[in-house]
This record gives sequence, C-alpha cells and structure tokens, in this order.
Amino acid sequence: MAIDRIFKDEASEEKGERARMASFVGAMAIADLVKTTLGPKGMDKILQSTGRGREVTVTNDGATILKSLHIDNPAAKVLVDISKVQDDEVGDGTTSVVVLAGELLREAEKLVATKIHPMTIISGFRMAAECARNALLQKVADNKEDAEKFRSDLMNIAMTTLSSKILSQDKEHFAKLAVDAVMRLKGSTNLESIQIIKKPGGSLMDSFLDEGFILDKKIGIGQPKRIENAKILVANTAMDTDKVKIYGARVRVDSMARVAQIETAEKEKMREKVQKIIGHGINCFVNRQLIYNFPEELFADAGILAIEHADFDGIERLALVTGGEIASTFDNPESVKLGHCDLIEEIMIGEDKLIHFSGVAMGQACTIVLRGASHHVLDEAERSLHDALCVLSQTVNDSRILLGGGWPEMVMAKEVDELAKRTPGKKSLAIEAFSRALLAIPTIIADNAGLDSAELVSQLRAEHQKERCTAGIDVISGSVGDMAERGICEAFKVKQAVLLSATEAAEMILRVDEIITCAPRRREDRM
Repeated sequence: MAIDRIFKDEASEEKGERARMASFVGAMAIADLVKTTLGPKGMDKILQSTGRGREVTVTNDGATILKSLHIDNPAAKVLVDISKVQDDEVGDGTTSVVVLAGELLREAEKLVATKIHPMTIISGFRMAAECARNALLQKVADNKEDAEKFRSDLMNIAMTTLSSKILSQDKEHFAKLAVDAVMRLKGSTNLESIQIIKKPGGSLMDSFLDEGFILDKKIGIGQPKRIENAKILVANTAMDTDKVKIYGARVRVDSMARVAQIETAEKEKMREKVQKIIGHGINCFVNRQLIYNFPEELFADAGILAIEHADFDGIERLALVTGGEIASTFDNPESVKLGHCDLIEEIMIGEDKLIHFSGVAMGQACTIVLRGASHHVLDEAERSLHDALCVLSQTVNDSRILLGGGWPEMVMAKEVDELAKRTPGKKSLAIEAFSRALLAIPTIIADNAGLDSAELVSQLRAEHQKERCTAGIDVISGSVGDMAERGICEAFKVKQAVLLSATEAAEMILRVDEIITCAPRRREDRM
C-alpha cells in the first residue's frame, strides 16, 4: 500500500522541475527588481512602509531596497541575504552581487532545459569562478608604498562609488570628506569614531568634516559656554529628585511640615550625589538620563557644564573618543576613568546649537555634518557616504585596486572563455555560460544609461583582445573610453566579494530539487 501523505493538511511540497522553476523565477525576479539601480545612470526606488506614518524611503542602495522587502520565495531570500552580507562585509557592490547571481541562474536555467545535470553546471561554475579570480589577481595595481598615488587611488575609488548615488553631482567634495575621514583612522576599519550628523537646511555642498566630536545637545542655563582642558565624566544615572521609587507605596504624614521634611531629605540626598560627582574634579558632566533643575543649578554654581539626555549612541561614542568610561556609581572617584579633551564650546549649524568637543584623546575621531534639502535626501546621502567610508576603510587595509566601468567583468569573461575552449566535456558549456553572465553587468550598465548595449559590449570585447587594454564603458560620453585616464577605479576586495558570493548563492539555488512548505502551527498543538 502506497503512503499518500506524510505531511499535515496545509503543508505543500514541490518537486523536480517545478521546484527548480520556482527557485529560478524567484531569484531572477529579485535580480530584475534591482537591476535598474546599477551603474552611474541607475534609477532610484521609493519604498513606502505599511506601518503608521507611511514612512517613505528613496534609495538606490541594493541592500536597503532588498532589506525592506517582505519576500515569500525561498530562493529570493538567499539573494537578499547575500546582498546584506556584501553590505556588512565591504559596503559596496550590493546591487552587482544580486544581479550577477540572477544572471548566473538565468544561464543555468537554459542549461538545465537542455538536460545538463545541475552538478555538472556547478562544477563548471566553480572552475570558472576560480579562473576569473586569478584573472583579476594578475591585473591588480597596488600603490600602498607611494602615499601620493595611494591617496589619489582612494579619491578615485570614493568618486566611483559615489557616482552611482545621490551624491554624484558633488562627488569630488564628498570623496574628499570620506578620504580625509578614513585617513584619520590610520588603518582601523572601526567606523564608530566617524560620526555622521544630519541637519536639514542648506545644500549638499555645505556638508563639512570637523575634527573632534559634535554632540547634538544644548548647553544648560547659566552654565559655562566654553571650557578649556575639559575633564569629562560620562555617566548613565538618574539625576531626577530621588522620589520614593517603590510602586504602590503610600506615605501617610500627620502634618504639612512632615511633607516639607521629606522633600528636604530628598533634596539633601540629591545634593550629596552632586557633591560626590563634583568630587571627581571634573568640569563637564554628560548624563544619558534627565538632569532636573535642582542638580543642574548645583552644577552651574560649581562652574560645571552639565549635559543631559545625551542619547545612548552619543554617550557610547563620546566615552570612546574622549577615552573615558561610562560610570553609574560615584563612591570611588579613583576607579572612574575620566575623558579628556582640549576644548568644549557651543557652535551653530543652521538654526541649531550643538556642543563641539575638539582635541579629543582619540585622535582619529571626526564628525561629518551633512546638510541637505530634506530628511529623505539626508538619509540617502548618509547611506551613500557610509558605503564610500566602508569601501575606503577596507581598501586602506587591502590596497589592491582595479579599474571600473565594466573593465573587470570583460577581463574575467575573456579568461573564462579561454578556459571553456580548453575544457573537454559538458562542463565547458557551463563555463561559457558563466562568461555570458559576467558580460551581463557591462550590458546592464549601458542599458541603464540608455545606450546601445549590444554595440558597446561587442566593441569592448574587441578592444580587450589587445594587450594591456584599459577600456571600459564611459556612460558620460556614451562610448568605449579609457578607464585609467578617467580615473574610474574599484577596490579589488569588493569585486572579489561580488564574484565569490554570487557564485556560491547561484550554486546553492541550483542544488535545490524540492521545496517543502511546512503547515502553520496551530494553537491547540502547543499543549
């Protein structure tokens, strides 16, 4: 007797061809969705949330778009995942990695239709990816030794990264900001010490880099507006009057005088706490929580600058850059590590007053202040700048660079084609397919710019038959141009991550031959 069903009622399974179709179609749909955002002439997407307030995000960052989608198709989720990892790992190339994986699957689908086994395709893809990586390794340039050249490489990489984002009009200005900020990090990839503050108003060109740390708070009433050689205590403690904080407690008194006594006792308790804090020998106190009027008054009398309600991110970063620690008890002053900086003063940006800490202990700290027309513009500018900062901080460590504009894809495709000609058996078909998928990236860059992609890519291919060719697609003039002259560069690490992640994702989806959807759990099953 055959077993009809082994799954519960609402579970479903798809096998063989149908499962493979569902995987391919889902993955290709995701790739087609972000395809139009690729390249310097890529378009933006508006994402509208269904929550309260119907928030709107305008972006062309692949990872941001995919992160915001709620997707049902399991294969599509794999692509969303690789774009997230690409964003965390190197910061840029989030769209390219999804598009390349989608193109690999599109080619694989044709091969599966001609009855080639998925495992054969996978082993062909593996060989091709290895060959493509070696082709790039032979062509990398590394100018780490020459400081001048290296800086201009970093500028070029930043401008190339920014040219496909909202900042493309002022890319030289922002590339300089990003390079200056990353050079201060002296090789660390911890972007915590670069703070980005967004202030609506002005234009994007008014953005600037400020050495030191800026806290988005106002200085309290009657307190010094400028402090030199500051000793800063960063704290997370309650500075509201210490009420009897036992919920549901009731205090019965027999006269009004007793109420006054309780209030006086509370005040005394607060005064003691403030005296303990002042006893640390500080002249600036930054607290994460509120500071009520009475303690604020005591601090002002002692000539101490007290800043309240600095958000958690703010005090964490402030403690990091001034070299202090966050304290919450004040009984042993000798065990508390104070932060130091040369000067604290109030500055104005647009309409707002902010507090500026300069000459901080951690020399690499700096703040980038972004100005722009609206919150949407500023959010997108911050995402773009963050991508550039990530790529640059990775490049400072791994300083190998490549040319951009479709040049690396052509180099890889040429080598992979050669490999296909040398490889016997069905694998060679998969290797050829890999080279076609690589060519899709320059094709899409040209298509997005409204150029004749077939013409341009075939011209490029012919150019690349010459020795030491540096040709790529120049979307500004709409022809094949010299990438080295144009200064269009990319980090090797980004390209390598795109190549390997996309191949692995495509491989994973190719291996699937059955999709099982579990039945939802019912309430009564939980007993």
